[in-house]
Amino acid sequence: MTTDIDYYELLECERTADDGTLKASYRRLAIRWHPDKNPGDAAAEARFKAISEAYDVLKDAQKRAAYDRYGKAGLGQGGGAGHQGFGGFSDIFEDIFGQFTGRGRQPSGRGQDLRYDLEMTFEEAFSGKSASLAMEVAATCTTCDGRGAKPGTTVKPCTTCRGQGKVNSRQGMFMVERACPTCHGAGQVIPDPCDTCHGAGRVERSKNLEVQIPAGVDDGTRIRVAGEGEAGQRGAGSGDLYIFVALKPHAIFKRDGTTLFAQVPVSITTAALGGEIEVPGLDKQAATIKVPAGTQSGKQLRVRGRGMPALSNNGRNHGFGDLVIQVDVETPIKLSKRQRELLEEFQALEAGEGNFPAQSGFFAKIKGMWSELTD
Repeated sequence: MTTDIDYYELLECERTADDGTLKASYRRLAIRWHPDKNPGDAAAEARFKAISEAYDVLKDAQKRAAYDRYGKAGLGQGGGAGHQGFGGFSDIFEDIFGQFTGRGRQPSGRGQDLRYDLEMTFEEAFSGKSASLAMEVAATCTTCDGRGAKPGTTVKPCTTCRGQGKVNSRQGMFMVERACPTCHGAGQVIPDPCDTCHGAGRVERSKNLEVQIPAGVDDGTRIRVAGEGEAGQRGAGSGDLYIFVALKPHAIFKRDGTTLFAQVPVSITTAALGGEIEVPGLDKQAATIKVPAGTQSGKQLRVRGRGMPALSNNGRNHGFGDLVIQVDVETPIKLSKRQRELLEEFQALEAGEGNFPAQSGFFAKIKGMWSELTD
């Protein structure tokens, strides 16, 4: 899971960095975090994708200006009902390092990975949900079954690269491998292209997808749906779909990982005498909380196991966090005559009883401060 880190921070650059500095920093970090150098390391892969996403934005003058002014909101990636952010990841590592590694855009023509921003409520994140995603994607052409050639015709091997999809050339002491300029890495040429897809093997099409979002997802959680990205070129494999979760603010609760926080008003009598309060949970069951006698404003009371589900790497629930209640002692604003009489009677009895240690300590400090000023 990736976190929403500032793009400049990801690239380890100042906001005033010029294009050359950004590019140099990206090259250095991309080499360090590239999946080929960190096989099987999911965190390194996520870091590499985040770095690539950051550079893809900051290398473009218009995108960078929008990001500098409005953050990610200025890039049109916000989610929500009727306003899902949706777009492709740019694998810009190939542009810089493909000439040395020979990787570049793979001749397989694998489809592009896609991003979908999904907005959810706390309640939905607590219980999980089935999300219906409506997208416009590049899908396999049904006329030619993704071959790119008109039905009944054949696809021929490229004579320039002999079907390899790449050509080699020597530059000084280096042997440089590049995508074939004739077939653009496909290894094949199509003498008679399909009338529907014009040889691409895929067409733009509306797609509806049902995805089960597991319980416990947090703001910024990334969910990978394998094979649901864009179709590959000429029958090659499809890319993946990445769903990024954004949680709507809640009227009562705030969240830190699996811990839920809520600020709850408590009457002055309950705080003084002790008692119980009930707080509605996200599971639609009330949590009963004991308030000890003498509770002060700001006191935090913890209820074990009534927080958010703990989401593991495999998407399964592994227990629950805690619910933390912060007490806010509320003073009554409308007193009856009898209530006022009782409070006045209490006020006459409170002096000298040691019932207000914080107040006594404060005024002791004030007295000491004035003594120092007058000495």
